Amino acid sequence: MSPFLLHLKKMIDKESIVREIETALLDTDRFIVEVKVKAGNRITVLLDSDTQITIADCVAVNRHIESVFDREVEDYELTVSSSGIDQPYKLLRQYIKNIGREVDVTYLDGTVFTGKLVAADSEKITVYSKTKVKKVETEETREILINQIKHTKEVISFK
Repeated sequence: MSPFLLHLKKMIDKESIVREIETALLDTDRFIVEVKVKAGNRITVLLDSDTQITIADCVAVNRHIESVFDREVEDYELTVSSSGIDQPYKLLRQYIKNIGREVDVTYLDGTVFTGKLVAADSEKITVYSKTKVKKVETEETREILINQIKHTKEVISFK
């Protein structure tokens, strides 16, 4: 068998990784945000939680994967981390978890609406904004269809 075919045979598939992570996270409030398997078996796993994600959580998932996939046989590089505060929301579960927080919603056309996330479901999110310009307060509540959103990120504030 050619070395090229041997290399293809040893490629780890994303579905196997996802299945193993789901096993490791069973009966917890932690969940997979994203799994990427790139050329050379470079695996990146992003996790989140309904409460909080810790380094220990990431280490536990890392160890579980390493216990299933032998590095000597599979030859892979593995990174397991939390989906950081600077990362856009990818799942409805993240939107629901972050209700009450200030977010920047970027539409597909590039415009941005900033406000407090007040509701989310599989079809839309609701964002409330209160602004004050020259002593005039304006309030606006927008229902934004999920399919109109390029990405949504939490506003990081150091107040």
